[in-house]
Amino acid sequence: MPFNPHAVRAAMLAAQGLLTPPEKPAAKDDLLAAIRRMGYLQIDTIQAVHRSQHLVLWSRLGDYPVDWLDQLHAEGELFEYYAHALCYLPIEHYPVFRGKILYDDRTGNGWHKWAAENPEVVKRVREAIKARGPVCSADFESETFSTGWGDVKAEKLALSRMFHTGEVMVAYRDKFRRFYDLRERVLPAWDDADAPRYEAVREALFLETIRALGAVREDWVADYYYLLKTGMPEVLADLVLEGKLHRMVVPEWDLPVYVHPDNRALVDAAVDGGLTPTHTTLLSPFDPLVSDRSRALDLFDFEYRMESYTPAKDRRWGYFCLPILHRGRLVGRLDPKAHRREKRLEIKKIYLEPGVEIGDDLVQPLRRTLAAFTAWHGLESWEVTAADPPELKKALA
Repeated sequence: MPFNPHAVRAAMLAAQGLLTPPEKPAAKDDLLAAIRRMGYLQIDTIQAVHRSQHLVLWSRLGDYPVDWLDQLHAEGELFEYYAHALCYLPIEHYPVFRGKILYDDRTGNGWHKWAAENPEVVKRVREAIKARGPVCSADFESETFSTGWGDVKAEKLALSRMFHTGEVMVAYRDKFRRFYDLRERVLPAWDDADAPRYEAVREALFLETIRALGAVREDWVADYYYLLKTGMPEVLADLVLEGKLHRMVVPEWDLPVYVHPDNRALVDAAVDGGLTPTHTTLLSPFDPLVSDRSRALDLFDFEYRMESYTPAKDRRWGYFCLPILHRGRLVGRLDPKAHRREKRLEIKKIYLEPGVEIGDDLVQPLRRTLAAFTAWHGLESWEVTAADPPELKKALA
């Protein structure tokens, strides 16, 4: 059987841990395994329901105590830096990202101009960390000023600059507040002489992308870690010659598909029809499966955009609309809101994609998913306010 888009979808779902429901209750180590499997876990602040980083893990693992993620971070299993965006990353990836800071001119330059104009603030913050240990911006009592993006303390900008350059790291979070410490105290054994050069960094992240996504068309590779596309086909071709990647052909596509050797058996099973998607769940807008909107459109025929920063009058889908994954297809989306005082989950509106039929094979798994999602949030009930098509509201009641 030839390799086709259906097999690519199945391989990607399996590689991402979204092919089948979890078989057992989650343990804390399962969170770390899931993050390693994805390569990163994007961090976001929006809390219409649980924050995105927790939704991504729940989609794969089911219920778990959300403080486990902070514990793994504080225990040194994870670190924070910019990958696809600001992310939790497995600590074993630190050398690659330190190399990216040191040898990629596009990395580590945040707040460069401000820091050059305010060296005394950076120096003051550095001395405070040396004297006190981990600090957060709230530990400084200076007045705020406007940056055009809101009011902020000068010390917070200094911390941001020091974080971008890797001088400080986030040692831990407390109630989502970031506490920074000097890199040499967070990672005392690290030596910058061990950081890989730019070419090795880029190669490592290409390989990590292709491993994390299972089967990756050439034009999807760069976006996973926001890497430059210039010269990418040549690098991938070299990796194939070295045996570090397999190059495959999907007749329906003009571009080649790359497979990591670790996933070759999984891809072969997908080609043979041996991977059957059975999972029904909700995805974060920042889930790696859909964070590349072009890939989601190409592979799942799912047009999606994040509308949290779109004026309410201009939104098509809703403030924090979550894609619905059902048995290997993205069949719709819903806009949830947790009313925590009332212990109630409101589905402000739920939409199905064109051509998706309302039958028991969809309604029953979706109803169970909504009940589980509600319980995980510590809420007691859920309700649908509006649906498109309207008959879906009655079917889910």
